[in-house]
Amino acid sequence: MVEPVGNHYVVARPVYSEHLFNEEYEKLHRYHKTFWDHLKLYFRCSPQRVKKVALGLFPVASWLPSYRFREWILSDIVSGINTGLVAVLQGLAFALLVNVPPGYGLYAAFFPVLVYFIFGTSRHISVGPFPVLSLMVGGAVVRLVPGDSTGNGTSTNISAINEERVMVAASVTFLSGVFQLLLGILQFGFIVIYLSQSLISGFTTAAAVHVVVSQLKFMLQLSVPGYNKPLGIIYTLESIFSQITDTNIADLVTSLIVLLVVFVVKEMNDRYKAKLPTPIPIELLVTVLAALISYFVNFEEKYNVAVVGKLEEGFQVPVAPDVGVLQKCIGDSISIAIVGFAVAFSVAKVYSIKYDYPLDGNQELIAFGLGNIVGGSFKGFASSTALSRSGVQESTGGKTQIAGIISAAIVLIVILAIGFLLAPLQKSVLASLALGNLKGMLMQFKEVGILWRKDKYDCVIWVVTFLAAIFLGLDIGLATAVAFQLLTVVIRSQIPSCTVLANVGRSNIYRNRKDYKDIYEPEGVKIFKCSSPIFFANTEFFREKLITAVGFNPQRILRKRNKALRKVRKMLKKGELQVTPKGLICMANHTHESDEELDNNKIEELDQPTNMTDLPIQINWGADLPPSITVPRVDIHSIILDFSSVSFLDFSAMRILQKTLKEFVRIDIDIYIAAAHEGLLEKLERCAFFDEEIKPSMFFLTIHDAVLHILLKKDIDSSLELKLAEGKGKSNNYVITPSNGLRSRECMIPIETKF
Repeated sequence: MVEPVGNHYVVARPVYSEHLFNEEYEKLHRYHKTFWDHLKLYFRCSPQRVKKVALGLFPVASWLPSYRFREWILSDIVSGINTGLVAVLQGLAFALLVNVPPGYGLYAAFFPVLVYFIFGTSRHISVGPFPVLSLMVGGAVVRLVPGDSTGNGTSTNISAINEERVMVAASVTFLSGVFQLLLGILQFGFIVIYLSQSLISGFTTAAAVHVVVSQLKFMLQLSVPGYNKPLGIIYTLESIFSQITDTNIADLVTSLIVLLVVFVVKEMNDRYKAKLPTPIPIELLVTVLAALISYFVNFEEKYNVAVVGKLEEGFQVPVAPDVGVLQKCIGDSISIAIVGFAVAFSVAKVYSIKYDYPLDGNQELIAFGLGNIVGGSFKGFASSTALSRSGVQESTGGKTQIAGIISAAIVLIVILAIGFLLAPLQKSVLASLALGNLKGMLMQFKEVGILWRKDKYDCVIWVVTFLAAIFLGLDIGLATAVAFQLLTVVIRSQIPSCTVLANVGRSNIYRNRKDYKDIYEPEGVKIFKCSSPIFFANTEFFREKLITAVGFNPQRILRKRNKALRKVRKMLKKGELQVTPKGLICMANHTHESDEELDNNKIEELDQPTNMTDLPIQINWGADLPPSITVPRVDIHSIILDFSSVSFLDFSAMRILQKTLKEFVRIDIDIYIAAAHEGLLEKLERCAFFDEEIKPSMFFLTIHDAVLHILLKKDIDSSLELKLAEGKGKSNNYVITPSNGLRSRECMIPIETKF
């Protein structure tokens, strides 16, 4: 019964062990489905099931019929046009990261959008090239097709190299799409949980640095070979600085001007976004202006700048992936598949929460997988979502993926009709536009200080991920980062927080005894808490911490007692000890016998429970023993283990826990387990954890139940006097005044202790 008394509550109920509670309150029998039950349910066929699967596989069929045409169509058209213009420019710019001709970036900005419109579940992300993925694909491209590092190759050689690189990029993209599709079909959408926010942030920041370095050769127009290997960024910088005197000044000046203008206008867009009806399309304006100036001034002939050149009109014929490339790029494809999905899902999740609609991780894998398969077949490269492009689609009023279709139409117009207008555009302008979209990722450096103050483990994960991705490359760096992140989880669970609790405020609240002043501890009782699951990797740590908390090793105490009993039997037999009403009296001078002399039997016998049935007297280990017999005194009679934070025990942990508890029981210390989660007791019973020494009755609902049970069992309550508390309000609160039940930190007995 619970009675509110002001802002307090008074609870009147019996002291419950788990056994007594289950006897008084009957539990419902629940049927737990087996694996076969889940399998039958998954493959069950019914009209409702078919409809659900169809709508799940084709999400467009669920939202398109309910599309609010009059309310949304204008917003989607405006958003689609803006997003399409950005997608065209980013497709051209990010193609440089892949080391393929810029025109192929348009295919990566077109086909995945169409596929995602049908199969995707997010309404706001813009699908297409992403700089990190483009750089990862480019790493595989330059590894398999190094190219001509001298810069003196003929146009025929350059064309052949470009064809090979396009084929490698398409094959890697196709294989990454296959991996994403398989993961989606096998319901592995949860894989993204293994990439923490700190890891993704550190990885994308490192990728942004790689993008900056990779674009320097276009901004300076230098012939720099690709280095897709550990320390590749160092070799790239070394190559750039060794040729720095060959910089094309026209490209450098153009790049700096474009970068400055783009950064300034983007900053204005961010600062005045509430006042601007739509962000200023600075990328489009800069591109048009740069192309016009380059064409009329004839930069290509006058200053020998590198230009985009003629873009092929129309689409490429679909091709099958190169089997030889597939065999060499399995690792790259897996990394690309996981990173692409993780980034896209993270962005999509932000918008799904903001606009309150469901997001299906498995269906997202299928959508991106099919998009990359189709895109790779048409010689595009890997797609995901760029944060800046998705931001444009959402901020300009995009409501659904209709905006995505409109943006794809803009890309289609460029591919089929007006692509030739971009022929005089300098590649250094595209490189600057690519860098202009990296501000958000580069600003993630600020997170290091924030993470250090909030969670040092996350900060270390960020730094290690960043350094690994910088110096080992994006593929090896990602694998290293994931391994290190899992290692930190193992370390944190292998070395859990273990504390000794005490009663705080003379109530039923128990907290770390080191954190509070007004604490009380029952005499002879230790309350120990482990804040982690207990499994094979941390069982020994748990045992060591428990032994440290109680102040002695129970196994050593047990062996000392069994050795003492051997000695007592031996001395009684020789007449060196005499039994008196006051206890045992030594009749001979003290003689020292080594442990080796006493341990003439197997060591296992010393670990058995003490047996005094053959002795004429029961030995009190807490009393004074004869001078020749020394056994450490134990001042603890009960231990309570708080299992409220122990989510599971594996079989190895059960064996170690059982062994440890038996050692305490055999030296006459009672063990209690409090606040264990539902199902732990049943699991222990199934695993034959209990026997004559370890019994289910040791489990209690709460720590306070266990403490009250101990006080009653030790007859402490015999000296308790129940009286009516006298206060100003003369309330009817009952107060228990113990004589020696609780002790304070200063070893003083409280006058009144409320329960």
